[in-house]
Amino acid sequence: MHDCAPSGNALGLADKTKINIKGGTMAHRVIECRDVWKLFGPNAAAAMHAIRTERLSKAEVLKRFDCIVGVAGVDLEVERGEIFCIMGLSGSGKSTLVRHINRLIEPTAGQILIDGEDIGQKSVADMRRLRSEKMGMVFQNVALLPHRTVRENIAFGLELRGVPKEQRLKTAEEKLHLVGLEGFGDRFPDQLSGGMQQRVGLGRALASDPEILLMDEPFSALDPLIRRQLQDQFIALAARVRKTTVFITHDLDEAIRLGDRVAIMRDGRIVQVGTPAEIARNPSDAYVADFVKGLSRLKFVAASEIMEPIASHLNNGHGDLGLCPRADTHADLGLLVDLAASTGQPIVVVESGRDVGVITTQRLLQGIRGRA
Repeated sequence: MHDCAPSGNALGLADKTKINIKGGTMAHRVIECRDVWKLFGPNAAAAMHAIRTERLSKAEVLKRFDCIVGVAGVDLEVERGEIFCIMGLSGSGKSTLVRHINRLIEPTAGQILIDGEDIGQKSVADMRRLRSEKMGMVFQNVALLPHRTVRENIAFGLELRGVPKEQRLKTAEEKLHLVGLEGFGDRFPDQLSGGMQQRVGLGRALASDPEILLMDEPFSALDPLIRRQLQDQFIALAARVRKTTVFITHDLDEAIRLGDRVAIMRDGRIVQVGTPAEIARNPSDAYVADFVKGLSRLKFVAASEIMEPIASHLNNGHGDLGLCPRADTHADLGLLVDLAASTGQPIVVVESGRDVGVITTQRLLQGIRGRA
């Protein structure tokens, strides 16, 4: 279905997409991948040399060296506090890539930096300490300990670090509240639904107060309704804890809902990265265009893009806005349409508690049509 672009292109350095963060500086970059490659097979070093010198395709690497290219020359940078979604179909390399960030997988070539430090240079002990103190991991299979209670599962990482029992159980109780599982601390995993088990996994990841969250398709095995509810809860939680998050998904709708920025992978390469709106409006090639062609503007156009500055609105002699509904600058068109339909009033756009803009019915309709 998504075979719009040729997959046999050369894997040389010229084919890499350079990713730049949105106006960030080096001080804001928490995660950096620099020309990261991963080849699976017995002749990876020789295959890597041939890729660099002969610009071999993925198929040629497999045929000549019996090696599979999992990640192909990825450069990316993740800002502090952002949710960075990596989206791709099965086999695109997204899960392989995220496992390089915590060095569960060693790269064939390239560097991964966390807060400017090359983790490839760290000892096993230092890397273990980095994972336990700075990174939280939530995967599709949360692997809860069946013989331990929910509270004990959340506290397990702290136990491994030698945190006193009273302190770790207190922290676990706080995380139970944070992920909406108050009252379930004495239950066992098999007494919980799949969605609740995922929340236990998230609570466990948050227990050590990590700077970075790595989430590999945590909701993909759940029913659509439960998945949507967990996405909503994660959005609310992310706004509170502001962790730097790398979120892996095969679902573009999920990436659009959750991501501050989205990277789309194919055949181990990143083919495009940008905000959801940037990708939906300006797909880089036919492959990306095929993914986004069914997206509704209601999902990715934000209030800040269609609002009229509040000063201009008031200067034009419009009346008092005190009773009008309010919406955040990031509110999407779908929410704005619902507000307008239910109140019949202009919508005041708010940023950091301050009124900054107004969306009239005319501007809302122009936004829906793509003319705002």
